[in-house]
Amino acid sequence: MAANASVVPSAYQAYTSAAVPDWLNKGDNAWQMTSATLVGLQSVPGLVILYGSIVKKKWAVNSAFMALYAFAAVVICWVVWAYKMSFGEELLPFWGKAGPALGQKFLINQAALPATVHKHKDGTVETAEATPYYPMASMVWFQCVFAAITVILLAGSLLGRMNIKAWMMFVPLWLTFSYTVGAFSLWGGGFLFHWGVIDYSGGYVIHLSSGIAGITAAYWVGPRTKADRERFPPNNVLLMLAGAGCWWMGWAGFNGGDPYSANIDSSMAVLNTNICAATSLLVWTWLDVIFFNKPSVIGAVQGMITGLVCITPGAGLVQGWAAIIMGILSGSVPWFTMMIIHKKWLLLQAIDDTLGVFHTHAVAGYLGGILTGLFAEPILCSLFLPVTNSRGGVYGGVGGVQLLKQIVGGGFIIGWNIVVTSIICVVIRFMTPLRMPEEELLIGDDAVHGEEAYALWGDGEKYDSTRHGGASDDQTPLQKSSIGATQVV
Repeated sequence: MAANASVVPSAYQAYTSAAVPDWLNKGDNAWQMTSATLVGLQSVPGLVILYGSIVKKKWAVNSAFMALYAFAAVVICWVVWAYKMSFGEELLPFWGKAGPALGQKFLINQAALPATVHKHKDGTVETAEATPYYPMASMVWFQCVFAAITVILLAGSLLGRMNIKAWMMFVPLWLTFSYTVGAFSLWGGGFLFHWGVIDYSGGYVIHLSSGIAGITAAYWVGPRTKADRERFPPNNVLLMLAGAGCWWMGWAGFNGGDPYSANIDSSMAVLNTNICAATSLLVWTWLDVIFFNKPSVIGAVQGMITGLVCITPGAGLVQGWAAIIMGILSGSVPWFTMMIIHKKWLLLQAIDDTLGVFHTHAVAGYLGGILTGLFAEPILCSLFLPVTNSRGGVYGGVGGVQLLKQIVGGGFIIGWNIVVTSIICVVIRFMTPLRMPEEELLIGDDAVHGEEAYALWGDGEKYDSTRHGGASDDQTPLQKSSIGATQVV
């Protein structure tokens, strides 16, 4: 017994010393894993519920499944090759070398982020390496859920008509050739990273790219049916709000996790995120009341989204007063582009962007990036940014240069996504149609998946009393009453 007792502690100590090395910051690691979980919950179940509820009943299953499939596909692609393309060794100034992030040797005894170190000719370092003190596995998973939600947001432009087989091809291709370029350029040590373009948590990498790629893909896929474009009511407003609520609360991890540490920046980011989102929601709602005489629940959700998106590129780098200004603008500028410009610009009218992702993500994301170039506070910048002496335009000095950097950086993301998304869609079109057949477009989920969201009948389908057991929308109130009476009897 005594011999065994002496062996057990030594074995335990050897195990714990390997599992918890001296360099590991358990607090930061715990926050990073919590943040990753919150961001993951934004997609599953958040956007799965939101997409499945905000569309017509006949598209509920298909819309939710597009989100669910994208999440699963991105996870596998990410750990097999895409993570290293985003955060690995440099292949090109805007792209990393592909490789797996699976082996145990990559997950233990290494600091997380292998960002490229940029040196001047005299040997001095301008852009230092980011060195959070936790396993690389934490970073791989944290960045994975960001990549996943980007593709899911893009799907919002394509709901209600994209061929599911085409979508299954599109996800890995777009992740590989579009998302990884933006991520490496701005976060992983690429040329925009070294130049000092600010994207605190994905206003450009995630939202601008998904909004531009979404409307570009929508152009190539084509529109929904005429009936769906004219009338596309949510099938469950309360569930839509539940999904939106998951999204809002999950943003604490979205923005709070991006300093890669539980520090001052993370606290500021979480507070500013909620300030901007609340302000934007209120502004959008009041604009709806002023111009349409009714507060719209969908409009409030859109205002919430634009506020969350707008604050993202500068969440931990601006003061609270700036977050309020950004909320006012994010609740009004995208509202104006969606409600006014969209209805007058023939190009936007011709492209069927189902959920208006261009307005809520591309416009709001670019707006947030530009406003970050104005309001980024120097002391907060020094806690986060790789390039020294960074500051927003309102703080003078080189602030005007920062604004220019923000505009150019966003322009690169826009141009790359338009070109690459178009190429991907054209390539897929040679293998399978991008748009569903007309019969599937008329029927919806039952034709595409053989499944329906609710055991109810509606949405303009051809009425079959033996199958649906309810009343047709085309019947008179008397006919509906008679059927209802028969069912009760």
